[in-house]
Amino acid sequence: MDGLRVMLRKVEPTDLPFLYEWENDSRVWQYGATHNPLSHSDLQDYIESTTGDAFRDGQLRLIICLDGASAGCVDLYDIDVRNRKAGMGVYVSEAMRGRGAGQEAVRQMEQLAFGQMGLRMLYAVVSEANEAGNRLYKQLNYQPSARLKDWTLEGDAQVWQKRNISL
Repeated sequence: MDGLRVMLRKVEPTDLPFLYEWENDSRVWQYGATHNPLSHSDLQDYIESTTGDAFRDGQLRLIICLDGASAGCVDLYDIDVRNRKAGMGVYVSEAMRGRGAGQEAVRQMEQLAFGQMGLRMLYAVVSEANEAGNRLYKQLNYQPSARLKDWTLEGDAQVWQKRNISL
């Protein structure tokens, strides 16, 4: 990643066009929880209602900026305060893929989750059809912990986990 600068930041109202494009990219719906188009109004409501407090909202979405340009987003979801764990998902726009932004965004989100938020575990549920996603979590030392049979219409999914070893 020589010279590559990745920064994570809170979602802003000016991100609406990017979120609209990314959330409505039906080619990646098979890899996530989205199953229908979202309107500008849906996304505007999300932007306005999120407090930025991951524990209050139960989720945290940060925009991935690559050399100053919006490149995707990384999410913590299903944040479980009692058990100090959360799911993680990452999306990098097609134009920005293959440049290491996803890996660096996950690393930075891990630092936030394990450091400031005090979480003890992160996990990702990745469709086996998502070769890039599975490769990403393997490269970042997540451990495969379960195979979910027939989890999606495309087939099985892999659960990857990473524990905060400093706790």
